[in-house]
Amino acid sequence: MNEFIQQLTDWSGRLAELLWGSGLTLLILLGMGLYLTIRMGMVQIRGFRHSIALISGRYDHPEHEGQITHFQALSTALSATVGTGNIAGVATAISLGGPGALFWMWVTAFFGMATKFTECTLALKFREVHESGEISGGPMYTLLHGLRMKRTAILFASFALIASFGIGNMVQANSVVDGLGYLFPEVRNNGWIAGGLLALLVGMVILGGVRRIARVASAIVPIMGLLYISAALLVLINHADRIPAALATIFNHALNPWAVGGAAVGEAIRWGVARGLFSNEAGLGSSPMAHAAARTNEPVREGLVAMMEPFIDTLVICSMTGLVIVVTGAYTTQQEDLVGAALTAHAFQSSIGVAGASVVGVGLSLFAFSTIIAWSYYGDRSARFLFGDGAVRPYRVIFTFLVMIGAAVPLKLVWNIADITNILMALPNLLSLALLAGLAKNLKNEYFSRSFPVAESKAV
Repeated sequence: MNEFIQQLTDWSGRLAELLWGSGLTLLILLGMGLYLTIRMGMVQIRGFRHSIALISGRYDHPEHEGQITHFQALSTALSATVGTGNIAGVATAISLGGPGALFWMWVTAFFGMATKFTECTLALKFREVHESGEISGGPMYTLLHGLRMKRTAILFASFALIASFGIGNMVQANSVVDGLGYLFPEVRNNGWIAGGLLALLVGMVILGGVRRIARVASAIVPIMGLLYISAALLVLINHADRIPAALATIFNHALNPWAVGGAAVGEAIRWGVARGLFSNEAGLGSSPMAHAAARTNEPVREGLVAMMEPFIDTLVICSMTGLVIVVTGAYTTQQEDLVGAALTAHAFQSSIGVAGASVVGVGLSLFAFSTIIAWSYYGDRSARFLFGDGAVRPYRVIFTFLVMIGAAVPLKLVWNIADITNILMALPNLLSLALLAGLAKNLKNEYFSRSFPVAESKAV
């Protein structure tokens, strides 16, 4: 049995590496972002100011259909994307692709903003509002109602359901144990206890449905984001004189093959794009399920709110992590045990002491916890789509139980399966974006052409 598991782990690992490491896969994801940026008329620039106004609550309408506010929808979606990718993913990209990988993460975020705008606008357009007032939406409903592609919709929901148990649950629970392990090493030796407590906390949140998830996410996300960014800024202030050289290094490694070699630039592109897309999930189709529950009758408004995700996740938080690693010189450390989150912790600790490692440990734990509760909603929407209302509560119970398992067992196989199903989710979603981009553009143009909001209409 152990030999079979090992073989399955090896096989799935090779497939996951092929899918995420393939230039074709990354070209499709990044290319879709470029296409939508052009098709939507640079909406990430022209609509940026209005996005901030929407998040602030200036255009909230309690009488509109939906379950959560714009800010709560953004917080819920961000709680799923802001996670291990922002701490471990950035460090991995820089370790394997060099400092130039950070530049290519910025590129994925810029184009990803247009992708998020499009997929979430469509999710609002084609969502289902039940008699109870509960909302169901996401790429499966876009495929079903927008394109009449039921089988493709079922494929997406199936991959999303599987991914929710992996990337959205067990691997995150394991990350919580790792994060706390920075501060309290004995936690790693008592994974079952930590997992049981974590499962209890998760169950208390997710059994209350999307409203409770959104309330918790809207409390955790700003706090954990500000804590992490503040610590990163402190490191950067300590090394302010090195920032210009760090930025020069990043651009040089990203764009100058004559200085660092063509192979080095190629690795920077590969790892920067892969980790950037993995972190902000633009095009994967996950966050439209959260944004579909927003309380608005204007699909474009939620699309504009959603496009702030890659900006906050990658252009702000990932940039902080990357700059800390570069300015401290941590990326040049040649130690086998300093990879992923450990490298980030080392970078923070080298500048601001044990408090720096503590911020990484606590941040990793909170990021992972918030990812778990957000992905539980993605999974239960997928379960409902596939099996009906009766499947939602059993799904939540199983999901909660697997949190405890994930915290205590090795997860290489689960990571591999999660990576595979993540990328397979993207394929049906990207198909819907390609076929319905014209509709999204028309919705955008029609919204911006109206007399409201007057100030922002002139800006966009």
